[in-house]
Amino acid sequence: MFDHAYSNYMEHAYPADELMPLTCRGRVRGQEPSRGDVDDALGKFSLTLIDTLDTLVVLNKTKEFEEAVKKVIKDVNLDNDIVVSVFETNIRVLGGLLGGHSVAIMLKEKGEYMQWYNGELLHMAKELGYKLLPAFNTTSGLPYPRVNLKFGVRHPEARTGTETDTCTACAGTLILEFAALSRFTGTSIFEEYARKALDFIWEKRQRSSNLVGVTINIHTGDWVRKDSGVGAGIDSYYEYLLKAYVLLGDDSFLERFNTHYDAIMRYISQPPLLLDVHIHKPMLNARTWMDSLLAFFPGLQVLKGDIRPAIETHEMLYQVIKKHNFLPEAFTTDFRVHWAQHPLRPEFAESTYFLYKATGDPYYLEVGKTLIENLNKYARVPCGFAAMKDVRTGSHEDRMDSFFLAEMFKYLYLLFADKEDMIFDIEDYIFTTEAHLLPLWLSTTNQTISKKNTTTEYTELDDSNFDWTCPNTQILFPNDPMFAQSIREPLKNVVDKSCPRGISRAEESLGSGPKPPLRARDFMASNPEHLEILKKMGVSLIHLKDGRVQLVQHAVQAASSLDAEDGLRFMQEMIELSSQQQKEQQLPPRAVQIVSHPFFGRVVLTAGPAQFGMDLSKHKAGTRGFVATIKPYNGCSEITNPEAVKEKIALMQRGQCMFAEKARNIQKAGAIGGIVIDDNEGSSSDTAPLFQMAGDGKNTDDITIPMLFLFNKEGNIILDAIREYEAVEVLLSDKAKDRDLEMENMDQKLSENDSHKQNSEEATAASQDVGAVSEEPEEGENSDVTDADSLSPAHADSDSISISNQDSYVPGTDEASAPEPACTQGDNQPQEQKTETESNSKVNWDNKVQPMESILADWNEDIEAFEMMEKDEL
Repeated sequence: MFDHAYSNYMEHAYPADELMPLTCRGRVRGQEPSRGDVDDALGKFSLTLIDTLDTLVVLNKTKEFEEAVKKVIKDVNLDNDIVVSVFETNIRVLGGLLGGHSVAIMLKEKGEYMQWYNGELLHMAKELGYKLLPAFNTTSGLPYPRVNLKFGVRHPEARTGTETDTCTACAGTLILEFAALSRFTGTSIFEEYARKALDFIWEKRQRSSNLVGVTINIHTGDWVRKDSGVGAGIDSYYEYLLKAYVLLGDDSFLERFNTHYDAIMRYISQPPLLLDVHIHKPMLNARTWMDSLLAFFPGLQVLKGDIRPAIETHEMLYQVIKKHNFLPEAFTTDFRVHWAQHPLRPEFAESTYFLYKATGDPYYLEVGKTLIENLNKYARVPCGFAAMKDVRTGSHEDRMDSFFLAEMFKYLYLLFADKEDMIFDIEDYIFTTEAHLLPLWLSTTNQTISKKNTTTEYTELDDSNFDWTCPNTQILFPNDPMFAQSIREPLKNVVDKSCPRGISRAEESLGSGPKPPLRARDFMASNPEHLEILKKMGVSLIHLKDGRVQLVQHAVQAASSLDAEDGLRFMQEMIELSSQQQKEQQLPPRAVQIVSHPFFGRVVLTAGPAQFGMDLSKHKAGTRGFVATIKPYNGCSEITNPEAVKEKIALMQRGQCMFAEKARNIQKAGAIGGIVIDDNEGSSSDTAPLFQMAGDGKNTDDITIPMLFLFNKEGNIILDAIREYEAVEVLLSDKAKDRDLEMENMDQKLSENDSHKQNSEEATAASQDVGAVSEEPEEGENSDVTDADSLSPAHADSDSISISNQDSYVPGTDEASAPEPACTQGDNQPQEQKTETESNSKVNWDNKVQPMESILADWNEDIEAFEMMEKDEL
């Protein structure tokens, strides 16, 4: 297979950078239609040949290697007037030259081949290193993403240097090549520049989550894209922290890696998935799909020594491959194709090799065999191997990237090679992210950099996560060759939803004989039997601090492999159920406005909508009425105080049953609307994503009254008002109404009812009492809405999910824990819904005349409010 790819490149493409396998010609930049950023890897420097040098030696093709090195020395020009990617040029060309030099001196030392070699590849690598250095001319030390090989960055003819952003991996994947170049040559500047870039990224990590974003401003260090994962844009930054420790022996790199790794496993790892999250809100998923570059991560986990999650994620990826023949560029959490291309990426083969080395499990040889068969069956063409344009249709793209020869064949050959098949010991080298070989003896050569540990000076580290050596496999797998299989087994059918089903052990244990499986639509969190079944299936029910509930399935915690299979099926049903519920468009937030004395509409609370009952957006007047607390307070059974609830808006507590059940009970008691108050102490719309109350999976057309959801903080404002003023009237609406109109109406009511008369000073005091809990809004604002997140159903690039659990909730943004039900409709961004109020000071004199007493009261209230603010130093 390698011969077929390499010989066709040399015959039809060399000295071009890449082979176009469908048209059997070379890809020369400027002569073919531009492919955008992808072409930044091409620099008219025979990219594929340089990238393939050390692969030739791994595959024991020493004669071909010797010829290839001579061609590189003779033909390759690094002084081209062309703009290239700093990242790609570093890992492919500089890495390729250093890898070629590493194996060349090894062969020369053995005495048979390369006796003429005198470090020519290293000289070329040093020349290229100096050509990359102008990219580092920034105040931060982070490199520009592109550089002109001839003119650098700032030169008038450079045609680059105007960029402001770069990806984290682009700036953080330099240390291996640059440090190796410094150690080989004795010129320390390269390692210094790479270290400075790494140090800057570490300093700019989000301190509370210890995560880094995808894109960073190279001048200010501000995060531009604040999502974080282990795939595209970040992947090799983590890889190089750990490998820099292995190659260079600098403890600070391991400490940084372990700190990041702890955050990854805490937030991003949702076994077997790896989902991007927000660096500032790491419990919120940033998207509901994964990209194929994360397939390298199980291999990195093997190097770290964390085998179990590596096996789980690798197995999940393998199931996706078995479904689509190749790993799509991106796929959703329910394993559907998101981006259908596959450019013959090697990351999965890399992880397969590392897992086989760690476990010795022949299963991974079978995985490798599958990869080889699929490549030959679907990607092999007469002039090489062609990338897949669409894994679903099997269509090809006229593309064979250099990394296919540099990495894919290297890892597949090493996977199957016995020790006697190798002409050198591969354990003496470390792989770069492009699978180039750097010798470990570099760690003790030309150490010109101070190894002062600066990491622990400004971070507290969890000692339990700091293993200073890679664990021995004898410890990992004590006399248990079935260890890896026992972890894989529950994931066998994670992708294929139509798998055959046996009788679950959980079902057998809970009754005489087999029972039908627990279905997601029937699940009730208040049913002890259901909870016991979930436990046996390895499914946990977690109550989050912000009031949401997660279902998390860990296959290894199931009572048996059959129970684990049932658990996965249950989770898949939950995904489907949530997808059905989410067919209804994401609803904007609603408003609960307190209109009775002494509030007069000044207090507006952000409320979550319901996917059932009256649609307040179609009833502009909203529903207005006095509030009443129901008995029982959870509303899960027949209301025992219907006389207090009739013709009023019922207040109830969240919990114990479905939202729809509560609505039916209060509607039966005669309520004209309902407000569900979160039972989670301290929850607030300021900090938590918007909730939507979903139905119960059944027809909810019988519910005709409006239902809204208030977090604990907002709900307590109403409850406190009831305790102080008894009669509290609210307006449920799609957005807040004009408060001046409300004041006029309330003044008319006050004049009709002597018992409710209050002078302006008392009204002011009452308003200030409430202000201690909820500040009065400024013009055009609403109280209890302090940032856009609380107004937007899905402020981030993520889909909303709706799950029928104990309250059938819908958080506005995905949560962090998996496998978690999530709809996969793409990265839609619903428009933010803004609640609007008229300016306090505006008076429409054509429509009304405001009483002078009311105006004076307003002025007095504003003056006293400002005095209070001054006093409290707000």
